[in-house]
Amino acid sequence: MDTTLNNIAPLAPRNPNGRHAGLAVDESSAAIEVEGLEKVYPGTSGRTAKRALKEVSLAIPRGSIFGLLGPNGAGKSTLINILAGLVRKSGGKARVWGIDIDEHPRAARAAIGVVPQELTLDPYFPARAALELQAGLFGIPKAARRTDELLEVLGLADKATAPARSLSGGMRRRLMVGKALVHSPPVLVLDEPTAGVDVALRQQLWDYVRQLNRRGTTILLTTHYLQEAEALCDRIAIMADGQIVANDTTDALLRGVEDQELVVEVASPLAAVPDELRAFGPDLTTPRRLVFRYAQGGDAVDRILGAVRSAGLSVVGVTTRQPDLEAVFLRLMQRQGNCEGPQGTP
Repeated sequence: MDTTLNNIAPLAPRNPNGRHAGLAVDESSAAIEVEGLEKVYPGTSGRTAKRALKEVSLAIPRGSIFGLLGPNGAGKSTLINILAGLVRKSGGKARVWGIDIDEHPRAARAAIGVVPQELTLDPYFPARAALELQAGLFGIPKAARRTDELLEVLGLADKATAPARSLSGGMRRRLMVGKALVHSPPVLVLDEPTAGVDVALRQQLWDYVRQLNRRGTTILLTTHYLQEAEALCDRIAIMADGQIVANDTTDALLRGVEDQELVVEVASPLAAVPDELRAFGPDLTTPRRLVFRYAQGGDAVDRILGAVRSAGLSVVGVTTRQPDLEAVFLRLMQRQGNCEGPQGTP
C-alpha cells in the first residue's frame, strides 16, 4: 500500500561538523550566504560568453523556508549548482551553514542536500540500495547509516527491495527526497520538487516539508507554482537576468503591490464604459463585468460604487481581488523588460 507522508515524523538535521574535526563554524551565520557571486560560461563555437550570475548577494536565514523564483534563464539553477559544488563560480564568495565552499568544499557539501527536478534514479536499483549507495558517496560508515529509518519515514519500507522502475511517480519523488537526506543536512534544496506531481501527493510533500522545517531544517525552494511559494515561504527572492530584483518577506512583497481590483457585475449588458466611470479607467472585460483597479487604502471603493450608481447601473454582484505573488512577479518582470512567466527551469 502507498503510505502517505501525513503522519511521518521528520528526521532532525545533524550538525554537519561532526565528521570534520577542527572546523570552526560561526553558528550565528545565515544558512546560506552569497556575496558578489559571479558565473560566466565561456563562449564556444563562435558564441559569446554568457554571464549567468551578476554580483548576486543573498542571505537565507537559518530555520526559514526561502523561495527563489524567476523566469527561464534567470540563474536559479546556476546558483543552486554552485552551492551544491556542481558548478565552479567565476567570482564572489559563498557559504553554506557558515562553511566557505572554497576553503572547505567537502564540509560545505555535507551541509546541503539537493532534490533536483529530474528523477535521477537507476531504474534497476532497489530503493534500499539507492540510499545505501548515496550514503556511501558521502562517506557515512555503515553503522551510522539510517537507510531503514529513512525508508520508514518516507513510506517506502514495503518497497525497500523493489527496483526504482516499479515505483509510482510519487514514490520515486519520495526516494529522491530520501537520497538528499541520507547525510542529515541542515539545509535542504528543493528544485521544482512538485513538477508533474498530482495534487494529493503535492499536498503530502508540502506537509512533510513543513514538518522538516519545524524540526530545524532550512528549506530553499524553487517552484513555478507561485501559489505554493506564497503559502509556504517566509521570505522570497526573485531573480531576473542573473540578478536579484526583489528580496523580502512574503508579506512585505505582497504589500508592495499598490493595485487592488474591484469587480462589478451589472444587470444589463454594456456596449461601452459609461462616461461617469471613465475617470476610474475600468476595463469592460465582458458586457456585464467592469474591473476597476485602485490603490490600497482610502475611500476608492465608496467613490467607485457611488459613480456606478450615478451612471444608473443596476449592480448584481461586487467582489474584490487582493494582490497575490503572481501580480508581484509579473510587475517585476515587466520592469526588467522580461515578460516571460515563471514556468520552467533555467
